[in-house]
Amino acid sequence: MASRLVWRAFAPFHMNHCGVFLKAVRSNGLSLFPWGHSPWRGTGSFLDPEMKAFLEENTEVTSSGSLTPEIQLRLLTPRCKFWWQKADLWPYSEPYWAIYWPGGQALSRYLLDNPDVVRGKSVLDLGSGCGASAIAAKMSGASRILANDIDPIAGMAIILNCELNQLNPFPILTKNILDLEQEKWDLVVLGDMFYDEDLADSLHQWLKNCFWTHRTRVLIGDPGRPQFSGHSIQHQLHKVVEYSLPEPTRRENNGLTTSTVWDFQP
Repeated sequence: MASRLVWRAFAPFHMNHCGVFLKAVRSNGLSLFPWGHSPWRGTGSFLDPEMKAFLEENTEVTSSGSLTPEIQLRLLTPRCKFWWQKADLWPYSEPYWAIYWPGGQALSRYLLDNPDVVRGKSVLDLGSGCGASAIAAKMSGASRILANDIDPIAGMAIILNCELNQLNPFPILTKNILDLEQEKWDLVVLGDMFYDEDLADSLHQWLKNCFWTHRTRVLIGDPGRPQFSGHSIQHQLHKVVEYSLPEPTRRENNGLTTSTVWDFQP
């Protein structure tokens, strides 16, 4: 029970299933996700054969139950053994990348439906997770993409997901991009990142700097988490589109019904 409560305090969204997703978080605040394992890399250095085999054995390739049936992803599903086994048996860091979160689904759907938003542009996918939004940007014609996630295992999963969708993998950064000198991007997308108050404050400041320094457009996907809907960033948002979530996503997210894409306009 303690493990369940700690997970719910810090996870991107309160999940209602068991197994690995009830694994206790081992630290607090921003240190929950220690951004900063490696600089951005090409694809080859991520493809450790042992890890690749583990991911292929313990995830399922699926394109159903989400807002983007065009995109195939390797995810943890109820048909995977670690969905049901004791969480401590999962041998690596918490696999947040293995869930296709509702905010990311909304962003990916929007980019697929509106390719002019990214066509010929540079795109940073911040907190990329499974890589779906970066993949959607690539499918829609983005000229340069960087996927950023703190977990090196997410980097491998993103590469595998690119291959599933017949795409050449793009560069991946596993350092804390909030601590680095900002580059110029035409568009920054981030989904499901406003789940912790301290992280939300840091993101808000970083995104404002992006906007005012480089005139970067920022799109945020979120299903209505209280840390987002109650944050001061709400005064600087314009609703772009709201999607009704598919039934499987609703079940996996405690009955949540919609997810929204917001345009950040400080």
